[in-house]
Amino acid sequence: MEPVTTITGTAASLPRANVDTDQIIPKQFLKRVERTGFGAYLFYDWAADAEGELDPNFVLNRSEYHDAVVLVAGPNFGSGSSREHAPWALDDWGFRAIIAPSFADIFANNCTKIGLLPVVLTDEQTATLHEIASDPSNTVTVNLETQTVTSGDFRAEFPIDAFTKHCLLNGLDQIALSLAHASDISLFEDDRASYLPTVHL
Repeated sequence: MEPVTTITGTAASLPRANVDTDQIIPKQFLKRVERTGFGAYLFYDWAADAEGELDPNFVLNRSEYHDAVVLVAGPNFGSGSSREHAPWALDDWGFRAIIAPSFADIFANNCTKIGLLPVVLTDEQTATLHEIASDPSNTVTVNLETQTVTSGDFRAEFPIDAFTKHCLLNGLDQIALSLAHASDISLFEDDRASYLPTVHL
């Protein structure tokens, strides 16, 4: 995955609490076997009507937010099922960071595995960002190295554990972390009896 360092751009505001993964990517769109292509169906039940016509009032359907890279959400974002398709859809749409007062743990973990940065700020800080995001001419910067979110005079620090930060800064997904031990794995395989299963790197 691509390293995550500094993310700067338009922020879109979705101030709804308890947005679950079925609202992020409805179940009828989970038939794809690829990890791409889900962005077109992001928040589909809110973005389109029963006939599939896009709602011009939904924030992501507004042209000034089509290039948004930060989503400012409500508390308990990503609750519900553990489907990995929810982070995939957000990433495929173009988001690089999600800011909320809280996240469902599994959803947040799934985000970091693909380089999508979940940022936890206080209710008050998030409320301020919703106001900032209401004007698409404002830009928001999320700096992982300094663990800060800034926009104009607004500045907030966010927590992140050291290992997750290291992986994101260096673009290390689970496969890359395994391959970092390729020499040790090869040595182990060389010592195994030939009749046992083996891993070829």
